[in-house]
Amino acid sequence: FSAVAVARAQVQQEPLAETTEGTNISINCSHPNIQGSGNVQWYRQLSDRAPYHIVTGPAFLVSTLKGSKDVQTPPGRLSVSADRRSSALWLARPRRGDAAVYYCAV
Repeated sequence: FSAVAVARAQVQQEPLAETTEGTNISINCSHPNIQGSGNVQWYRQLSDRAPYHIVTGPAFLVSTLKGSKDVQTPPGRLSVSADRRSSALWLARPRRGDAAVYYCAV
């Protein structure tokens, strides 16, 4: 275990991003200590599903090394800054069912 490794892996996200159904939204992530050729990855964890309250783990959405990449579900795009220190997940016309916790990872 190394404190340096923890610092390198650190990402920062805004605590809350809200929009109304059908209104595009961009969710931002900062990863200033990104190293080497690691991909920027995004996941989402949907809220529990009534009536059974089934909670699943985070599901992979998209990853890329640089530039941008389309996301199929939910429709949108991942964009990574030129210096790779930040990324944004843009969701096109999200629906109520897309309400979730969105995570970025490097």
